[in-house]
Amino acid sequence: MQTLPNPQSQQNVLVEDDRTGLNVETLKRAFLDNLFYIQGKFPAIASKNDYYMALAYTVRDRLFRRWLNTAETYSKTGARTVCYLSAEFLLGPHLGNNLINLGIYDQVKQAIEELGLDLRELLEQEEEPGLGNGGLGRLAACYLDSMATLEIPSIGYGIRYEFGIFDQDIKDGWQVEITDKWLRYGNPWEVVRPEWSVEVKFGGHTEGFTDEQGHYRVRWVPHKIVNGIPYDTPILGYKVNTCNALRLWASEAPESFDFDAFNAGDYSGAVHEKMASETISKVLYPNDNMTQGKILRLEQQFFFVSCSLQDMLRILERQHISLDRFHEKFTIQLNDTHPSIAVAELMRLLLDEHGMDWEKAWYITTHAFAYTNHTLLPEALERWPLNMFGNLLPRHLEIIYEINRRFLDDVRIKYPDDTDRMRRMSLIDESGERYIRMANLSCVGSSAINGVAALHTELLKRDVLHDFYEMYPQKFNNKTNGVTPRRFVVLSNPRLCDLVCSKIGDEWIKNLDQIRQIEAYVDDSGFRSEFRQIKRSIKQDLAEHIKGIYDITIDPNSLFDIQSKRIHEYKRQHLNALHIVTLYNRVKANPDIEITPRTFLFGGKAAPGYYMAKLIIKLINSIADVVNRDPDVRDRLKVIFMKDYNVKFAQHVYPAADLSEQISTAGKEASGTGNMKFAMNGALTIGTLDGANVEIREEVGAENFFLFGLTTEEVYAKRAAGYNPREYYESNPELKLVIDRIASGFFSHGDTNLFKPLVDNLLYRDDYLLFADYQSYVECQDRVSTAYRDHDYWTRMSILNTARMGKFSSDRSIRDYCEGIWKVKPVQIQLEEYVQANAGRLLV
Repeated sequence: MQTLPNPQSQQNVLVEDDRTGLNVETLKRAFLDNLFYIQGKFPAIASKNDYYMALAYTVRDRLFRRWLNTAETYSKTGARTVCYLSAEFLLGPHLGNNLINLGIYDQVKQAIEELGLDLRELLEQEEEPGLGNGGLGRLAACYLDSMATLEIPSIGYGIRYEFGIFDQDIKDGWQVEITDKWLRYGNPWEVVRPEWSVEVKFGGHTEGFTDEQGHYRVRWVPHKIVNGIPYDTPILGYKVNTCNALRLWASEAPESFDFDAFNAGDYSGAVHEKMASETISKVLYPNDNMTQGKILRLEQQFFFVSCSLQDMLRILERQHISLDRFHEKFTIQLNDTHPSIAVAELMRLLLDEHGMDWEKAWYITTHAFAYTNHTLLPEALERWPLNMFGNLLPRHLEIIYEINRRFLDDVRIKYPDDTDRMRRMSLIDESGERYIRMANLSCVGSSAINGVAALHTELLKRDVLHDFYEMYPQKFNNKTNGVTPRRFVVLSNPRLCDLVCSKIGDEWIKNLDQIRQIEAYVDDSGFRSEFRQIKRSIKQDLAEHIKGIYDITIDPNSLFDIQSKRIHEYKRQHLNALHIVTLYNRVKANPDIEITPRTFLFGGKAAPGYYMAKLIIKLINSIADVVNRDPDVRDRLKVIFMKDYNVKFAQHVYPAADLSEQISTAGKEASGTGNMKFAMNGALTIGTLDGANVEIREEVGAENFFLFGLTTEEVYAKRAAGYNPREYYESNPELKLVIDRIASGFFSHGDTNLFKPLVDNLLYRDDYLLFADYQSYVECQDRVSTAYRDHDYWTRMSILNTARMGKFSSDRSIRDYCEGIWKVKPVQIQLEEYVQANAGRLLV
């Protein structure tokens, strides 16, 4: 291609290409081109979704250049790569985050406005990919963002669920699940790679044979084979050229249509194979209260790890790297126990598909994997019925038996005659119906085991994984969770971002430790006033949003008391509800009582099969129905359950919070990340010494944190002493009145049976010690009310919370993983300026 001469200077002319240019005029031109040529619309007939799609493709073009340069660099250098295996990736909307990371938010906003459109409306148009249930999937998404920002070679691997986490509606106070059709309008951010599809086997049997070298080998003869099709999504770092990939697998049948069956009149049979195969990636977390649900869940987990490991082997071959160096090329992080079958699958691939001997295969496997544990709940440590597992994965059961045999030999040597220890540590639970313990498999097959908060890691060592800690103390370490400030401050709270940048510049966005510099302004009355006005304006925005959806008026001057997270008994949303009833009872006893006006906001979803969690949602809504319309309350208390809480909505909620409810029973929450997002946006925390609350309190200062409740040690001691919740009920008149009012049917139109399961559970079991913590919680909430009345004092604490949250950036977490576990170095990606003379360089 010839260079166009400049008539004035005869020098090369730099031309902004429509697919890569970043100035306003180029962006407008590219947007209109995509509307016309990709959406096939002109403005007079285009919908808001067409405009969103056109803008998404415009931004995607600018990602692709970086994405392909990144892939090319990794391929040429053979860079050591992090493979992050997770059953969930709760990404949130892509468009806004990509605008922030490209550094073109303002240019695009101007371009769209000059075309007579509203960028905010287009951002709201995006369907959120509901590929996760809560904190686990959102953490994975934050880590992808940080790995790209820190220029760490990485690939995220997961499942492309056709239907994600359900959409939540509330009808008569009850949660109703609606299918999440997030793909109904298409997904402009993904690229399908059918040429990289792989086969995944299920069922059947195994056959032993002797190979040509005289070695005994095993052949797996499957009953069923499905294809895994990769769909890639670019993950761009913040103001860097690194653009990594999230590779999600969809299941397909090798033959999607049976002509013989169709011609014989069996029309449903003609597509049976297609339907059965595609079921694997159909829905996030099928209800596993029944056997078929359990089988499907295991199929999902094996499907995506097998696809992912085969993909790694393909990359290894393409980059001409020896199979013996698999563990040097890849470090594989197991995000909780869901992908732990990968240990057995990598062994199968190395042994059966590549003819490697056991010792070498086991060395590679154990040096490739690292395991993150995310739970202290024993019931959440996955285990599979042995017969079901063997029917679905017969070869893997054989491999696990052999791993277990060798492992127990090691245990026997280190702890002679300790049969109880061997029973506890075995990969097979022999008590009753036999089970395979997936957490044990992860511990044995990984080089590193980490918890996600300092307290959580200590409790893993002491309790949940104590035997493994004694066996392998060198494997255990802590990696406290973090969240990305790009999405949860810069994108979610632009007004706060602008204020901080006006004082200390914008380096804090990439190095959150630097945000501590705003602490110097805490004594500046003007800064405090601006900070307070920003919070007030954000609360006003949320109030208007709530008015539009629920037709409920809330006062933005009231204390916004927010608890938004997955609904679970250990997270204790019902303790929050007991406090609301306590305040309501005080008002009923004395309508003229002076109380701090509060707006209680709840958000979160209950698992479809979790009745007690659904009953808690019903209780909250029933309390809201009464409190919100009682004239004695005089609008001083409002209660709203915000339906269908997701990442997109959370971005409006975190910045509006005054008080963040982090009230789980001590010793139950692994870490939490919502606590970090709230505090980054200036919310004060009321919480127990649980999960990352402990470290947040250490960082922000005890005086800027509202602490209540039993410690983990006190919880253990109380249970050991024989906890009797009814004693608290009988001895605390205010608590007794709360429980009696709920039990009487006051909040359920006189129905005394509706909340009986919840009331009886608290009176006779109270597994999560609500009654034991009730009085401390109520007294702490009284301190909150007093503090909020002094607006200047509250603002100081709020500023200090934001200023001292540097530790909780996911960038810090990823640096810790890179240094302590992965041993991965950054790889810089170079991006040349576009010059016409070089346009065809890559084709040469």
